[in-house]
Amino acid sequence: MAAVVFALVALVVLALLGAVHRYVWRRFVGDTTAPGSRLRRAGTVAAFVLPLLSVGAMTSGRMGAPFWLQQVLAWPGFLWLACLLYLTLALLVGEVVRPVLLRVLARRDAARAGAKTGTASGTLPETAPETLAAVPDETRPRTETLVTSGSAGVSAPSETVARTASDAPGPVVEPEAEPVEEPSAATPAPLPSRRLFVSRVVGGAAAAAGLATVGYGAYGVLRGPSVRRITVPLAKLPRAAHGFRIAVVSDIHIGPILGRAHTRRIVDTINATSPDLVAVVGDLVDGSVADLGSAAEPLAALRARHGSYFVTGNHEYFSGAEQWVDHVRELGLVPLENARVEIEGFDLAGVNDIAGETEGQGPDFGRALGDRDRGRAAVLMAHQPVVIHDAVEHGVDLQLSGHTHGGQLWPGNYLAELANPTVAGLERYGDTQLFVSRGAGAWGPPVRVGAPSDITVVELASRQA
Repeated sequence: MAAVVFALVALVVLALLGAVHRYVWRRFVGDTTAPGSRLRRAGTVAAFVLPLLSVGAMTSGRMGAPFWLQQVLAWPGFLWLACLLYLTLALLVGEVVRPVLLRVLARRDAARAGAKTGTASGTLPETAPETLAAVPDETRPRTETLVTSGSAGVSAPSETVARTASDAPGPVVEPEAEPVEEPSAATPAPLPSRRLFVSRVVGGAAAAAGLATVGYGAYGVLRGPSVRRITVPLAKLPRAAHGFRIAVVSDIHIGPILGRAHTRRIVDTINATSPDLVAVVGDLVDGSVADLGSAAEPLAALRARHGSYFVTGNHEYFSGAEQWVDHVRELGLVPLENARVEIEGFDLAGVNDIAGETEGQGPDFGRALGDRDRGRAAVLMAHQPVVIHDAVEHGVDLQLSGHTHGGQLWPGNYLAELANPTVAGLERYGDTQLFVSRGAGAWGPPVRVGAPSDITVVELASRQA
């Protein structure tokens, strides 16, 4: 049954992607290029190749493709998904602008046509009588009506002949033939139709807006996360632990795109804050230890007075969770697999991600929190915010989570709100506070729009201080 549901969902997704690509092709290629032109052919090829690269980027890792092939497919395939999103959104805005432009241009053309018609039907101005009277008689031309010989009483057609003052007959001047313009060898190309012009303007503006958005979002990810600082008061925290600083980092997503340099930037940023403790809250990797173990090695340089701790996220269970738990332990981090340690002034607990339930390694709150002294403050590391209700039941004072990426790509934050109690920031649920990090990396497209990556220094405050 699950396989049937998965197949149906896959078909719906593929049909939707096909429809979106068809729409994008029509607006950017079909409406703006001539049939048979090179641009039309190039755009049509891209409309088939780019979605295939995206499918390859999303499936190559799960299918066990060589890591070099995953890297080759990841950059264009995942970036195209982000471009597709924002190009489509920009085109939808253009659908509102398109009829307005057409109406404005139609009115302008009608006004110009009316002005030309009025000019063409106008008459030349007549010479004013007073001006003619002012001309001397000897210089004023005279006219006579000449009658040719013929039958009596029958007048021949009259002619109006201008004579000079001396009445001397002048030579007959043949009228000059008007020159015939030869067709120019370089005939200018006809102007595009109004509809074609509007399609190109709207398409160009949509392309510029969509690609600029993706470029800026990619720059933010590749530049590295910024540092945020918040203060969280805990009622049970003793005065001695007042000001304790926890550097919270989640969703690093080391993978085919974000590699060793990305890890190094994050480690350097964390160490610069001089934290008392580092909490790595899941989704560290997107790949196996064999492919990404060296990219994670900079984590060994993390420095904190009370050490660095790690809990699994859902992506660890796609990548070999047991191997990664062993590897981070070798790098000096302490994995908290449904476990708890006592820190100066509070208990620090960690639970496995709920994705581990398929492997019999899901979260066990009883094991992590069941037998502790509830008179002490408790801080829980749990990758997904949805377990907040379990945390409330077990008397947790503060839960540290990630998973949501803050939505990562606007308007994805609205979808994230449907699946998570909190998308980003600090909120209270009963006596438990929940902090959700937006994460330090990115999954899929290395792009963030409206949800910049961050590392948050959570400073615990005692109400007794």
